[in-house]
Amino acid sequence: PRCPACAEPWVSPRLLPCLHPLCERCLRRLGPLGEPGRASARRVLCPLCDAQVELPPGGPGSLTPACLALSAAGTGGCDLCTEGVAAGRCRTCGAALCRFCCQAHRRQKKTASHIVTELENTKDFSQPGKPLFCPSHPTEELRLFCEQCDQPVCRDCIVDKHRQHPYDFTSNVIHRHGDALRELLKSTQQHMGTLEDVMGHISDMGSAIQSRTEAVATEISLFARGYVRAIEEHRDRLLKQLEDLKLQKENLLHLQKAQLQQLLLDMRTGVEFTEHLLTNGSDLEILITKGVVSSRLAELNSTVYNTRPSVDDGIQFSPHERAGQCCGYEVFGAVLNKVIDPARSTLHGEDLHSARQNQLTGFTLLCNDTTGERMRRGGETVRVTITHKDKRDCAVKPTVCDNGDGTYHISYSPEEPGLYTVCVCVKGQHVQGSPFALKVVKNKFREHRGVFHCCTFCSSGGQKAARCACGGTMPGGYQGCGHGHKGHPGCPHWSCCGQVKESSECLGGPPSDNPQRSLLRTVAL
Repeated sequence: PRCPACAEPWVSPRLLPCLHPLCERCLRRLGPLGEPGRASARRVLCPLCDAQVELPPGGPGSLTPACLALSAAGTGGCDLCTEGVAAGRCRTCGAALCRFCCQAHRRQKKTASHIVTELENTKDFSQPGKPLFCPSHPTEELRLFCEQCDQPVCRDCIVDKHRQHPYDFTSNVIHRHGDALRELLKSTQQHMGTLEDVMGHISDMGSAIQSRTEAVATEISLFARGYVRAIEEHRDRLLKQLEDLKLQKENLLHLQKAQLQQLLLDMRTGVEFTEHLLTNGSDLEILITKGVVSSRLAELNSTVYNTRPSVDDGIQFSPHERAGQCCGYEVFGAVLNKVIDPARSTLHGEDLHSARQNQLTGFTLLCNDTTGERMRRGGETVRVTITHKDKRDCAVKPTVCDNGDGTYHISYSPEEPGLYTVCVCVKGQHVQGSPFALKVVKNKFREHRGVFHCCTFCSSGGQKAARCACGGTMPGGYQGCGHGHKGHPGCPHWSCCGQVKESSECLGGPPSDNPQRSLLRTVAL
């Protein structure tokens, strides 16, 4: 046997913690995985299983010797002649011997006392036959086992480094340690059985996933073919609907054109006859024919006709429009014939022409098509501008909300009072009623942001619950402090609490001309 890494004969094989043997020179060639220059230990990658293993502080030489690798290397051939096949083993020196060397080993004077056993008859056939020598004392064989250090030792180790350590012969402790290994082996074998079962389940699950994937792929293909067939059928239906719509519009145009051509022909006949009568007829002929000609021309002039084409080119395709079911699949896309007509679209709202300052208000735009019917869909671009007539730099920014049903709600909150001009346009055209005038009026109430009582020397300190000495009640239910209010001089009972009307009058009696007199009437709080 050879080293599995370099394929060379074994040279000082060592056993890695992952239980893979490598020769020492291969171990020294392995690059470290950890930080370079570590003094205690370093990690290397096993070239056989890619496991990260930790080398001992002494380096690869401190690893456990791979005894089985040495034993396997020695059981193949004879250790003496290296030509014959090993047929026996010397129990004294541990050499593997062929049949010829076995006989020579017994005859030589130096090895005549050695015990040679046949490999076929030995009970230790699978165990190493060569003695293992102590790495610290190369001439001493490892025959003892230190219980404290848990390692084989020689006689010199017992009296040196392992003095006073409990020890015994290897033959006496092998059974106990072998049994412990067998227990661990049994547990590992159980885990192996469990892992094999799990791997079997994983393989079964992989097969199930493969089968299920193929089944789902078949379903997807069937669904896609059905969906494509439904889409193609829906496409053909839409194209036929479009063709029918085109023929309908063309027929209406042909009919309108034929009617107008007939009317034009009748008018041309009447005009030519009348011009001929006035040019070539005598006075008496004109007077005789006048009645008939007048009636005919009047009839032609009173004929009502449309100055615009009876239909338009308002044909659109809406890809997001729900089109129901087709071959069991829901499809989208519809041909739309309705087109918004800004001139027929109307504005609605109670406060369409009036609003209050700093109050949110608004109105609704109802979009109709060219026939006056209501549009049932949104998506149009509605542009609304609200500008002050006197203050050009004063404009209100409105908010347009598309309700999705052909109606649009426009809301705004004007900050300045006055007259405004409101423009509502769709597709660049004014809707019906646009532009229109908007009047914004001031609020009747204004918010008070100061103290509740206007008098700076009021004994209440501006409390809302203060009462006037005269017992008068102020507008809004509050009672004043008896002192004048800025902007409303002369009323000693004015209260500026909360929101009060500018036009309100004091209900507590005549105003006091002397603030000091009013002060005397104030209740001391």
